Amino acid sequence: MSAKPNKTRHNGKFWWLTYVVLILLAALYISPFLIQVVNSFKTEAGAASDPLGFSSAYFTTEAYARLFQRSDFPLWAKNSFIVTLFVTAGRVFFDSLAGYALARLRFRGRNIIFAGLVAVMAVPAVVLMIPKFLVIKQLSIYDSYLGMILPLLVDAAGVFIMKNFFESIPASVEEQARIDGAGIFRTFWSIVLPMAMPAVITITIMSFQGSWNELSHFIISTQNPQLTTLTRGVAQLSSGQLSQGTQYPIKLAASLLMTIPVAILFFIFQKRIMNSTSGAVKE
Repeated sequence: MSAKPNKTRHNGKFWWLTYVVLILLAALYISPFLIQVVNSFKTEAGAASDPLGFSSAYFTTEAYARLFQRSDFPLWAKNSFIVTLFVTAGRVFFDSLAGYALARLRFRGRNIIFAGLVAVMAVPAVVLMIPKFLVIKQLSIYDSYLGMILPLLVDAAGVFIMKNFFESIPASVEEQARIDGAGIFRTFWSIVLPMAMPAVITITIMSFQGSWNELSHFIISTQNPQLTTLTRGVAQLSSGQLSQGTQYPIKLAASLLMTIPVAILFFIFQKRIMNSTSGAVKE
């Protein structure tokens, strides 16, 4: 009888320590981002001499004005949005189809294909850069949107996630749809896919973030300045494209603007990421 009250008093005495540790970890994690925001609004001299300060004497929007007036930032953003939207839509569709096929359809070589899929996930992306380049050149899609988009339309991780999620959905749902006369694709599209919305949203966010932040693939798929994406453009700024000097504020301003679309997407859908098999029925 006495052990339980003692345990309660012990937890109540040290509960604040947990919150202190969490707050310190959160501050440590978010501090680089806050430094980025503050220094993007400073003059170059202010960012170089006092990177951690908050003095209003250094604050200005000059970096943002120069970013839009003296660089091709709007063009880079347009290219990134075009590529990202097509890649995201393609990955959600094809990853879902492949995941459903591996989860539900029984065909020869199914286990071998899945093993190969898992093996691809273990291969470093840099190893595939030269083969990708050779294939893109052979298909004559180098220096084009098609060459930037097509190789990114399917990813092994997305197929793996969708397969596992589809396997968690009761098979009785599909059996009832087939009794009603629905074909395989109709069952997938109208019955199973809506139930897999948490996984679909997860794939959407992962695909958007991955293609938005992609750099190595765009380096090997194009060299036309008119097809430069934000990742390549910001990398050029970091190497001193505009002029001499550190250029910390303009680099940080470009990086900050680049994070906004991904952050918005994540905060909108974060509560629906892989949280349930919504709509599934109990067997």
